[in-house]
Amino acid sequence: VVVIGGGHAGTEAAAAAARIGARTALLTQRLDTIGEMSCNPSIGGIGKGHLVKEIDAMGGVMGSAIDQGGIHFRMLNRRKGEAVWGPRAQADRDLYKAAVQRTLVDDYDDAYLCLVEDSAEDLVLENGKVKGVIMGSGNILYCQTVVLTTGTFLRGRIYLGLESYPAGRHERPSEDEAATSRPRTEPAANALANLLENRLQLPLGRLKTGTPPRLDGRTIDWDDCDPQPSEN
Repeated sequence: VVVIGGGHAGTEAAAAAARIGARTALLTQRLDTIGEMSCNPSIGGIGKGHLVKEIDAMGGVMGSAIDQGGIHFRMLNRRKGEAVWGPRAQADRDLYKAAVQRTLVDDYDDAYLCLVEDSAEDLVLENGKVKGVIMGSGNILYCQTVVLTTGTFLRGRIYLGLESYPAGRHERPSEDEAATSRPRTEPAANALANLLENRLQLPLGRLKTGTPPRLDGRTIDWDDCDPQPSEN
């Protein structure tokens, strides 16, 4: 099995395949971004918290990682019945990412799960069946099954004000980078998009995510705010 993508879905898919005994490769453009969280670093919430528990019950990665990387835990929607309560955890992005990477390296035998840093550029197809993944380096990962977890990268495009440019996502700026400069970007997976649309004749759409403006904490009078403590 080759799993393309190292986000939430990719790490869970790779771990699940390895747990049932499949020889699995997790292919991602950068190993150091495996488990990277979005700009809203939370796990669970209304309509999603039960999914995290189901993944955890099946031995998944996410529940354990948020236990290690969580900094604020609350049960949402308590004004309604227990059936619609939503457990939600806010995470430290660095701690969560480190927990995911540590889990994939330490908890899984190398014979069943390996991590590969490269881009997926094309598929090897024979008689309508997938036989491998051609990587940006020119090397081929031969397999019987490919799991494609696209995230925001499949022909991704970023809109920043009136600007627009192809990218999978912004990189997080370092502490010494000016907040006013345009963040560096990770490249979009355009080759895969072209393969799916043109060669495999699959329809492609576009889903929008939205990143709200951030408030500068130095401009907030914290003494005039009501604290909302974590519940555990």
